[in-house]
Amino acid sequence: MRKIRDVLRMKFELCLKDREIARSCSIPHSSVANYLERAKEAGLSWPLPAELDDEALERRLFGVTTRHPAVTMPLPDFSAIRAELRADRHVTLQLLWQEYKQNHPEGYQYSRFCELYGRWERKLDPVLRQDYRAGERLFVDHAGRTLTITDRATGATHEVYLFVAVLGASNYTYAEVTERRGLAAWIGSHTRALEFFGGAPAVVTPDNWKTAVKTACFYEPELNRTYAEWAQFYHTAVVPARPRKPRDKAKAEVGVLVAERWIVAALRHRTFFSCVELNQAIWELLASLNQRKFRKLDTTRARLFEEIDRPALKPLPAEPFRFGEWETVRVNIDYHVEVDGHWYSVPFHYIHDVVEARVGENTVEIFRAGRRLVTHVRSFKKGKHTPWPSTGRPVTRPWSGPRTV
Repeated sequence: MRKIRDVLRMKFELCLKDREIARSCSIPHSSVANYLERAKEAGLSWPLPAELDDEALERRLFGVTTRHPAVTMPLPDFSAIRAELRADRHVTLQLLWQEYKQNHPEGYQYSRFCELYGRWERKLDPVLRQDYRAGERLFVDHAGRTLTITDRATGATHEVYLFVAVLGASNYTYAEVTERRGLAAWIGSHTRALEFFGGAPAVVTPDNWKTAVKTACFYEPELNRTYAEWAQFYHTAVVPARPRKPRDKAKAEVGVLVAERWIVAALRHRTFFSCVELNQAIWELLASLNQRKFRKLDTTRARLFEEIDRPALKPLPAEPFRFGEWETVRVNIDYHVEVDGHWYSVPFHYIHDVVEARVGENTVEIFRAGRRLVTHVRSFKKGKHTPWPSTGRPVTRPWSGPRTV
């Protein structure tokens, strides 16, 4: 209607030609002629009456538009569609549309069906917008905000660190605190998180934290050897988020934020004297968090977990992962290797070879090329040595000079 008003103004006030009006309004000159003809038939000139708004002008020029009554079609159950897509990675919108058409032959066609579902999904919270399949991904991170433990005897306080794990499909959350942020605490928190969930996901996504990712790279990050071993033990894969790509771990970011708001903030006025005591309080609040309803979905994290994620998680091994750090060492001329200040013997055939030591809580295992040479009971005596073999049988091979892994 705005352009029609301009056409009438330029014709009757400025006396321009039709083609000049068309170029000015960026419309075909045939449209200009059509508008002027309709205005003449309607008895309109310029200036138009002040009470003639756009709707009235449209009726005068084009008559009353007959609108067909809207056809009421059965709406799909969008919540059920979303649950089906997340429960099985092989289910597609096209399959669900075909099932919808079988029940409602007069229903929407495929393009409109997808458009309506996409419009419905965009109204959900960002926490639930991403599409993760059942049991597919677990996001892990440390919260930036720390908690404190108080020494009962002296009253001194020290910081402890909050670990958060969130399943991608259901947002089911686990949290705990540890006294340190080292590799042992990181692996231990992962193991306890899987025990809490009762299974292992297909993929674990951490940040490019130095303890977890030895070499951060946009395309090929190198994992810490122990972290990779943990993933192999639980038949999962570790796929770190890309550097400076927070959306790769958006679930972890939001999970940490929720944990800080509903757990850390709720405990701000309480005093704790041990991590065990603090974790008990955290797990009580965590149960409430997982049972709290979402704002725009009539369900909870716990219910979604039971319906979607739990059936798809991989079963856990009978025994939990035994933590051990890896070191690369060289066999000395006296066929001993130095690990944490203590010397452990290996078969003399491997003098000058580069080997790997897996340092566990109670044992030290020496490997070469993936083959275990000997296992020792771990000793914490600095400068002392442990003779070979502590356990196992000797491993022999012909001497062929120094070798590297």
